[in-house]
Amino acid sequence: MAKGFQDKRYRQLINQLIEARRRAGHSQERVAQLLGTHQQFVSRYETGERRLDAIELVDVARALGLKPVDLISQF
Repeated sequence: MAKGFQDKRYRQLINQLIEARRRAGHSQERVAQLLGTHQQFVSRYETGERRLDAIELVDVARALGLKPVDLISQF
């Protein structure tokens, strides 16, 4: 089983966050503003340079109007 960034399930999860951001019409900068962080944070988790921990995942999902439990329940 792949671990970390290479895990297929993790990449699917991140792709869902990217698609939700795009559907909402948000730039990475806007998501960063909603999170109170820098645009680089968003870029790094979207490109796989950085892995989100559980609390960060909850924060990002909520900033995008998603329910965290709905995101992870499919896995």
